[in-house]
Amino acid sequence: MKKLSIVTAVLLACGTSTTALAEHLHASLIGYQEVPAVSTAGSGEFNAQISQDDKFIDYEMTFGGLQAPITQSHIHVAQRSVNGSIVIWLCGTGTTQPLAGPPGTQTCPQSGTITGRITSANVIAGSTASQQLTANDLDEVLAAIRAGVAYANIHTAISPGGEIRGQLRASRHKDKDKD
Repeated sequence: MKKLSIVTAVLLACGTSTTALAEHLHASLIGYQEVPAVSTAGSGEFNAQISQDDKFIDYEMTFGGLQAPITQSHIHVAQRSVNGSIVIWLCGTGTTQPLAGPPGTQTCPQSGTITGRITSANVIAGSTASQQLTANDLDEVLAAIRAGVAYANIHTAISPGGEIRGQLRASRHKDKDKD
């Protein structure tokens, strides 16, 4: 009877905890990951959890030390040392496109932390047609992240192409390559 209650407690704990089963994402954002590399004291950390059913990503990005005012932040699809299409806006500035981002995009602080939930509604079509990325396709973005070919970055007024960047790594990603 004692064994049954222990097994039941373990099964209940596993069955009700989506956090324990969620897949973790991480990136350390630095200037030397940008293309071309940027010498900056700015840095950041991107941490996220992919839901168990792959329907959303909850994220937190903390950053500071940037050389100039932030203009926007995104997730792009591309391998290390290559620039790729924006697929998800994390934050924007201004009141009109392109710096504000799509409707509903949160405003970027100049330093600190932003948090949010990414769903398929947040996925925009890639600007590079050859990448064949379509709007609302979170599954394809998750496939790119899991393959190690997606990155988060922050653009600033002095570095419009990006001041800090970090390749996203999923918890099940086996690559030993360091950010």
